Amino acid sequence: MSLGDDHQSSGGYGGTGQTRTRLPDADGGPRRGGRSSSRSLVTVVGVVVLLIAAIAFANRGGDDSASPDDDAAASNPRTSATAPSGTQPVQSGFAHDDQGAQSAAANYAVALGSADMFDKGKRDSILQRIIVPERVPDFEADLDRAYSPAFNKNVGLNENGSAPKGYTFVSRTTPIGTKATQNSANGTTVEVWCSGLLGLAGQNSTAPVTNSWFTITMQLQWIGDDWKIVTHSQKDGPAPIPGDDKASSADEMAKAVQEYGGFTYAR
Repeated sequence: MSLGDDHQSSGGYGGTGQTRTRLPDADGGPRRGGRSSSRSLVTVVGVVVLLIAAIAFANRGGDDSASPDDDAAASNPRTSATAPSGTQPVQSGFAHDDQGAQSAAANYAVALGSADMFDKGKRDSILQRIIVPERVPDFEADLDRAYSPAFNKNVGLNENGSAPKGYTFVSRTTPIGTKATQNSANGTTVEVWCSGLLGLAGQNSTAPVTNSWFTITMQLQWIGDDWKIVTHSQKDGPAPIPGDDKASSADEMAKAVQEYGGFTYAR
């Protein structure tokens, strides 16, 4: 979650087979003999039958003859890497319109609320990407004071912002919705309603993971080919009534954080 005053995935597709049927020339051509036409018809029918069979096999709900190895794989599914890939979902920034500004604000909220903000080098890199250039030094100075050794200790971290051995640090912001409150050709103000997680997962943690609700307000400016933050502020709420969910154990929470990677692209 954001503590100061943050495109993705790739997919592959299999190829598809095609059957080409040669039609007679428009200007009329020599007609094929009856045997050749029959052969062509048999070939086409055979291909169609095979295609239907393949589709039926692909859509079949299951196979009772699964091997023991298949059963073992199903009971022990592999988990993919949870770290963000670093691949950007868009290569040329956000759109120069109201929707683009709201998308930018949602994604900047994710970055500003990430665990990377507790690392000086990573934090400065984030600020360089999302803050208007002339405001970067001010943001860096303000956040250097905010993420102090004393503050890091208060959330259970070492003074340098690293997690103690045997613990998993959690800091994530999830945008729930966005609203543009002011618009102009090259500037806009966007509010991002968020839910956040913050804390240290592990046995005997003195700062267990907790949930909070808050709204971030960003004044954005269109510079070059993208939206950048001019000012940034945060207030509490709106917060829903807590549900009856039973809190997970420290081990369950640490496992969840390790297995479920955080998002780098929000909207």
